[in-house]
Amino acid sequence: MSETAVSGVKQCFQLKSANVSMTALELYFFDNDDFESTLRDKISQAPGFFKDIPLIISLEKYEGLSSELDFFKIIGACRRHNIHVIGVRGGNDDQRRLARGASLALLPGGNQRDRDIDTAPATESAATGPTENPTPARVENPGEPAPAKIINQPVRSGQQVYAPEGDLIILAPVQAGAEVLAAGNVHVYGPLRGRALAGIHGAEHARVFCQSLEAELVSIAGHYKISEDLQDNGWKTAVQIQLRDDLLVVTPLEKA
Repeated sequence: MSETAVSGVKQCFQLKSANVSMTALELYFFDNDDFESTLRDKISQAPGFFKDIPLIISLEKYEGLSSELDFFKIIGACRRHNIHVIGVRGGNDDQRRLARGASLALLPGGNQRDRDIDTAPATESAATGPTENPTPARVENPGEPAPAKIINQPVRSGQQVYAPEGDLIILAPVQAGAEVLAAGNVHVYGPLRGRALAGIHGAEHARVFCQSLEAELVSIAGHYKISEDLQDNGWKTAVQIQLRDDLLVVTPLEKA
């Protein structure tokens, strides 16, 4: 008798809903040389942030011709940089047909979904960026915010701490090489030297708070700044970081 029969398992797998963090590449037009050059430039700013991430091509603001879209070239360029294109969001019928021909998943446009996410209790990640999650997360108490996740120990290099629902509160330093992610706000009561990603479902109201800004990267709803950009304002001081008009704004925390 097989091990499967002995254990009572009658199916080799089950399908369950899952929250998976993905970054969206918002494409305005496509030129193969320009695309690869811009991709290299973005990756050079934060190479660790992009390594092995799943990527969605967003066509909601695409202004080029459908005939210019070559998803095979897009996929190839991304693969050369260890980025995995898995689907397309938005687009017209012709563009989605081309995406289907390249074996990419087809996702609905994000405008309505983003509104739904922003008005619902925070619920995922990317690594790194706006989340593609067409299935709403199950919420036990719809009228109550999700509880915060609290970490008492330092987050060390190579570690990742993830709060898929609500805020993440860290009562210790976040060391260089560490990564902290939250559906809501990220609070660090100590130096923030690693990477902090807030609003990973796309919640643009999320913020990052820290007692000393020394971060490698800060991201809110997929918009990010790397260390070189952050050093221009509030470096090594207590700050909050928020998103205004698609730009990350750093402001000092008032002392009591």
